[in-house]
Amino acid sequence: MVELEKEVLPLPPRYRFRDLLLGDWQSDDRVQVEFYVNENTFKERLKLFFIKNQRSSLRVRMFNFSLKVLSCLLYIVRVLLDNPQEEEREWKLIIWVDRPLLLWALQVLVVFISFSETMLLVYLSYKGNIWEQVLRVAFILEMISAIPFMITVIVPSFRNLFIPVFLNCWLAKHALENMINDLHRAIQRTHSAMFNQVVILISTLVCLMFTCICGIQHLERAGNNLTLFDSLYFCVVTFSTVGFGDVTPKIWPSQLLVVIMIFVALIVLPIQFEQLAFLWMERQKSGGNYSRYRAQTEKHVVLCVSCLKIDLLMDFLNEFFAHPRLQDYYVVILCPAEMDVQVRRVLHVPLWAQRVIYLQGSALKDQDLMRAKMDDAEACFILSNRFEVDRFAADHQTILRAWAVKDFAPNCPLYVQILKPENKFHVKFADHVVCEEEFKYAMLALNCVCPATSTLITLLIHSSRGQEGRGCAADQWQRTYRRCSANEVHHIRLEESKFFGEYQGKSFTFASFHAHKKYGVCLIGVRRLDTTNILLNPGPCHIMGASDTCFYINISKEENSAFVRGQREPTRGGPGGNGRGGVPPTIYHGLTRLPVHSIIASMGTVAIDLQDSSDSSPEGQEAGLMGLRGGRGSRRGSRAEMGGVNTLSLPAMGDAAEERRHSIAPVLELVDGVNNPTFDLLGDQSEDEGGEEDKEDSDRDEERAHWWVKGYPLNSPYIGSSPALCHLLQEKMPFCCLRMDKACHHVPFEDARSYGFKNKLIIVSAESAGNGLYNFIVPLRAYYRPHKELNPIVLLLESIPEADFLEAICWFPMVFYTVGSIDNLDSLLRCGVTFADTMVVVDKESSMIAEEDYMADAKTIVNVQTLFRLFPALSIITELTHPANMRFMQFKVKDHYSLALSKLEKKEREKGSNLVFMFRLPFAAGKVFSVSMLDTLLYQSFVKDYMISITRLLLGLDSMPGSGFLCAMKISEDDLWIRTYGRLYQKLCSSTGDIPIGIYRTEAQKLPVSESQVSITVEDYEDTREPREPLLSRSGPHRNSTSSEPVSSSHSTDHPLLRRKSMQWARRLSRKGGRGPGGAKSGGPSSAAERISQQRLTLFRRSERQELNALVRTRMKHLGLSPTGFNGMTDQGNRLSYILINPSPDARLELHDVVYLIRPDPLSLVPNQGNSRKCNAGRADSHKFDTQDSTHL
Repeated sequence: MVELEKEVLPLPPRYRFRDLLLGDWQSDDRVQVEFYVNENTFKERLKLFFIKNQRSSLRVRMFNFSLKVLSCLLYIVRVLLDNPQEEEREWKLIIWVDRPLLLWALQVLVVFISFSETMLLVYLSYKGNIWEQVLRVAFILEMISAIPFMITVIVPSFRNLFIPVFLNCWLAKHALENMINDLHRAIQRTHSAMFNQVVILISTLVCLMFTCICGIQHLERAGNNLTLFDSLYFCVVTFSTVGFGDVTPKIWPSQLLVVIMIFVALIVLPIQFEQLAFLWMERQKSGGNYSRYRAQTEKHVVLCVSCLKIDLLMDFLNEFFAHPRLQDYYVVILCPAEMDVQVRRVLHVPLWAQRVIYLQGSALKDQDLMRAKMDDAEACFILSNRFEVDRFAADHQTILRAWAVKDFAPNCPLYVQILKPENKFHVKFADHVVCEEEFKYAMLALNCVCPATSTLITLLIHSSRGQEGRGCAADQWQRTYRRCSANEVHHIRLEESKFFGEYQGKSFTFASFHAHKKYGVCLIGVRRLDTTNILLNPGPCHIMGASDTCFYINISKEENSAFVRGQREPTRGGPGGNGRGGVPPTIYHGLTRLPVHSIIASMGTVAIDLQDSSDSSPEGQEAGLMGLRGGRGSRRGSRAEMGGVNTLSLPAMGDAAEERRHSIAPVLELVDGVNNPTFDLLGDQSEDEGGEEDKEDSDRDEERAHWWVKGYPLNSPYIGSSPALCHLLQEKMPFCCLRMDKACHHVPFEDARSYGFKNKLIIVSAESAGNGLYNFIVPLRAYYRPHKELNPIVLLLESIPEADFLEAICWFPMVFYTVGSIDNLDSLLRCGVTFADTMVVVDKESSMIAEEDYMADAKTIVNVQTLFRLFPALSIITELTHPANMRFMQFKVKDHYSLALSKLEKKEREKGSNLVFMFRLPFAAGKVFSVSMLDTLLYQSFVKDYMISITRLLLGLDSMPGSGFLCAMKISEDDLWIRTYGRLYQKLCSSTGDIPIGIYRTEAQKLPVSESQVSITVEDYEDTREPREPLLSRSGPHRNSTSSEPVSSSHSTDHPLLRRKSMQWARRLSRKGGRGPGGAKSGGPSSAAERISQQRLTLFRRSERQELNALVRTRMKHLGLSPTGFNGMTDQGNRLSYILINPSPDARLELHDVVYLIRPDPLSLVPNQGNSRKCNAGRADSHKFDTQDSTHL
């Protein structure tokens, strides 16, 4: 500080107060310097004013344009005042005109100002070449108009000299073009080039017509003495190629002028029209603008995509406009790519032409967002390009688009689709986010334990009215499947509901059962007013409140339903449909606050028969001996139920009551407590079921070896994964032990058979170990799945996974990986495909791009077809890129039934159905899944903002405290005493609190087997099969509780066609044996030839099935694997499976039906008593858990 103070100079002695104020006390030491952006010369200042500055230059251009127009008007006035009197042809009339003095003075003044301005601009634009300025067309025209008037000032006798002032119209056109350019620069706004080109074209036409009119009128002064109107009439008739001939030029100068003007028009106008057409085409590609007036008076949403395909567009439009209240919305598509030909063709359809606006632009540019009026949009959908080679790059583009939209329009709701789960947290600010890989792997995982979960979710998230296949479905299963596929998830407040209003103050299970019994709706979830969390089946302890929001499954929402009371018409026996046939005209009693859009909607009204709500059934009148105690009854019940609890056991009855109808306990309105051990699912109840002693001992040994515990995974592969309580290992598995096909010093096994697994394997074939595979493992290791039902998981990967992925999966029991490919038989055998129950084939990311559409699935389809032929007993679940390719799954040539389904699909596509592929057997059975089916989940969340949350809860991606989970149980022979779906509903609600939501039914295909099911036809080779080998062997029963392939009761030989062909083969083989070389002598060359011929005949007689089995067994022996237990003769070709969502209470249960259940959360039902299981925290230093039964929370 001292040094700084010393540097300050003291005030001079001549210091005065005025000098201090004015700053003059050091004026001798300071020099003021001025800086200029432009050169401070007179020429530069003039140039800045006349040319460089946009606003001043715009004013100069407008003044110049006004001068040129004024000169043309003065010329017209001179023509109107001129009246030549000579009757004979006088050429001097072309040179001399009559110009009044006042008019001459005005023209001279205008010309002088215009000439001065022109010379000034030439001086300012001079850059060293004077001829460049002098030879310009505008300068020449200016000189032609200005110099003669200058001469008339000097020489008064030339005052009446004709001067072609009308040529100033071209100078006015040039000034107009410059004025528009300066206008665009001055207001800093990019106008459409179409506007500029239209202005130029119109001005060119006007100049041509004006020049021709004035020229012909003046030249005809020496001829017909035409007026301006006559000349205008002649020019219009001539340029329009009509040519009446009533007005024609008489002298050769005017005729020559007409010829010249026609040639000029033929040269100039086509160029102008070509440029205009080019700009019009470019504008059609870019899409123009969405006007601010429309954005403020109409509702619109914006769809941002990087590449728009026709399938994506149609899925969005069909799903978005399926809702009645969205009929008046407009869709603005913002895409940086040029519009596809197919997309352009669709957008020309009148149905979409008035609703969809395509804009070519980028979401990263504010100008394009302004064109789309993003700040006024109701919502913005941002979709990722799943066909991008680099999926991470596609996600990065989506993230930037989301950030740009949020920055430009912070109040616009965002609906974002992301591909990779590790990128999800970048867009967590969005209102709704769907991560493709999260949903995909969780859905594929549940497909392994709950068959056809992918089909169930797909049908629930699609908008359908049950009209698919109507009038075309010939089979009963198609009609039933069609009616039940129309069910969707709806919501309503309990106090406003006719369905659930009467159950206020009752338990959730009581409301769900009685609502299904009375109205046919399935109550699956509820949400309190003071929370945003949705609870699926909160259990019997949840008491329904007036402010609760109820979520239910039904064909239509309650607001679109009419109620018919007192009609007890007999219903049709087929399951499905909440609507009843033959119902008299409906009587609408009026719901409270019925929305207007529900009245004017074109969607049909569902008539619901209000049955008597009193519990007058024999089940409700009889004294229920089971009640909530029925869960531990006889062991003859369904052992196939997930969780291992026997809830469908027959009630204990005496001999006198054997002929009576079996009773089911009523569902209680209120549950006092949950002390019943049926609800205590925290522990592994499979250990308490009992059984043979040797089984129990082996299970105990296995559990002691693994020391499984329940807890939360310690390592998550990405940020944003929801914590889930799972089965874990007490100590993590070493990385070397995770690889199944290689032995290590910990585990000496090299194949799946050596491990001695009790359950069959689940194999996942993927290209690489992405973080999405973590969501495949978690649902299959959830804490509510018993130990005995856990299947080993084998990941078949083409490359060795990264260490962070292995660190995430090493805590899960029975999770392994192998390195190989699905198209390699040795890799399949090493990973244990012969011991697998299910194989999941995930679509490869590298093959999603193909030069030809729909060819991206070619390799996957062929590989799956090979798997199907090699291992027919294996349940294969395939993911495809394009849903249209599912018709090639398990493809059979000349299969008449598949051809019929193909025709049905084509008819549905012509009708514009949302689910054209729903009747395909692989989709109905849940064997095929396409990730594009999940797109509708994001679209539907615009109307139903709860759909993403409900889907995540069903798939196990989110575990909300108190919310239930999706599981399945199989109906066995001992469970058929329940008979109907409604009685099953009551049984489950009264015993375990489970809520059934649908049935997965498998039945024999009652159709003649086509010739394609025989691998080699008789006409080609008569001896293709040995008569001893059956065509289709009977498959044994599956022990897996959730297998979707129940045992077929009919043997393959029951089909007449197969039996007849087998008999034909046997007779032909016997005839061939009789015609053998019987007269030949044994021994010598003849016996060797006979032996060779017999071997050849044996090889010739081998069937394709036998050859494939021999190939598999040979490869197994070569790899050192034992072929024992391999059975390649099982075929499942004669079965068809389909889903019935929310069937009617009268639907009959059939053997091997798989019932979808939403089971209440076991943790919320565990009583808080001293004998309850305690939650022990794991030690962080060693990551070990204390006891086997501990739960690490």
